Amino acid sequence: MALLVLSGCGSNKGSSSESNSEEGKKETFKIGITQFVAHPSLDEALKGFQQAIKDKGLNVDYDIQNAQGDQSNTQTIANNFVGDNVDLIFANATPSALAAANATKDIPIVFTSVTDPVGAGLVKEMENPGGNVTGTTDTHPDAIPKTVKFIDQYLDGKRIGMIYNSGEQNSVAQIDLVKKATEGTDLKIVEASVSTSAEVKQAAESLVGKVDCFYIITDNTAVSALDSVISVANENDIPLFVGELDSVKKGGFAAYGFEYYDIGYEAGEMAAKILTEGKKPSELPVQYPQNLKLLINKKAAAEMNVKILDEWSKEAEFIE
Repeated sequence: MALLVLSGCGSNKGSSSESNSEEGKKETFKIGITQFVAHPSLDEALKGFQQAIKDKGLNVDYDIQNAQGDQSNTQTIANNFVGDNVDLIFANATPSALAAANATKDIPIVFTSVTDPVGAGLVKEMENPGGNVTGTTDTHPDAIPKTVKFIDQYLDGKRIGMIYNSGEQNSVAQIDLVKKATEGTDLKIVEASVSTSAEVKQAAESLVGKVDCFYIITDNTAVSALDSVISVANENDIPLFVGELDSVKKGGFAAYGFEYYDIGYEAGEMAAKILTEGKKPSELPVQYPQNLKLLINKKAAAEMNVKILDEWSKEAEFIE
């Protein structure tokens, strides 16, 4: 009898220990990350996403893939994620998000760095995305109008040179917004279309003498080769406006922008809600970026022969 009692007690203790061990284990999620190309803004968005996931305490195995700016690679990456049955896909930039959306209607997809989610066909509406896709956009509604107004008000020349990849839907949407913002002004848009980052420098050089400033929007192809545009702008005293703050830090003259880290972080928070709270992408509205600000690079201004005006300090932040 005594042996039976001891045996029973030992058995119960082991069972309780195993139960507690199981309760202490956290589920490990597999997230496939597809990024269209490597450049500072997209890289910062990725960092923000991963930090949000970490802050939420999730255990995650990441499969991080970069398409190297090749549209066909985005579809291959997305198809592989579907084949691996990942728990969620994080798509960084419009081409990657479109490929993921084409690959699956079941796996949740959270995007960031997407300019026009509705126009791209990723979501039905910003407030009510529908389907299995949601995320954060990198278009602040005031960014382009404020940039155009600044150029119109403070630059003597009226010709704006814009280099972009016409194959990127997000870029076409932004070009249309710039044209709309110039209505009622004397400003003229001079376009140079490229297909790859290797063509960006030649495109910039082709605009010398034809434009009074450059305006590089958040086009992945152009931004990934921004050093080439900066070089041409510096050599020819052409002010270079850019679409995001990371490009100002890299050598652009000025931008109305926000931190891509922040929109990546917000996307990470959305992903956490989907994975741990049972939220569906269709239930999470697409988020706009917050905290738009004007950032001016004083060193770049000197290189491009732009005089810093005292009145800019009322609105702008400056870096050396």
